[in-house]
Amino acid sequence: MTRVQDQDDRTFSEEIQVRGAELVDKVKALIQEGNVRRVVVRRPTGEALVEIPLSAGVGMAGLLTLMMPVLAALGAMAALIADFRVQIVREPPGTTRDPAKLLTPSEDEDADGEGGYVSRGGNGGGRR
Repeated sequence: MTRVQDQDDRTFSEEIQVRGAELVDKVKALIQEGNVRRVVVRRPTGEALVEIPLSAGVGMAGLLTLMMPVLAALGAMAALIADFRVQIVREPPGTTRDPAKLLTPSEDEDADGEGGYVSRGGNGGGRR
């Protein structure tokens, strides 16, 4: 495994060797980890076959559903190629963006619990 820190110090990448039969399971596990930003599947020569950008704002069940065609294609490639190199771009520990926290009210939430929204008569509400 090779680790490389990006210049902006917001991400780092690592590269692992994966056998063809293990490729789909490994990519599924990486998707479920939550701190992975991007996965790049490469041939042993380094040629990129598939680049999978991952969004922390999408729930894991939804993301796996959206990724099914890509995972099927990876399975087909795994049947033809014996070994792969997988580059994993991650966020540093402690900076994982939890999708549930994106929906949590901010600290400046009012005592009325309406999180910065206030009713404005007949128009259904508005932002302060």
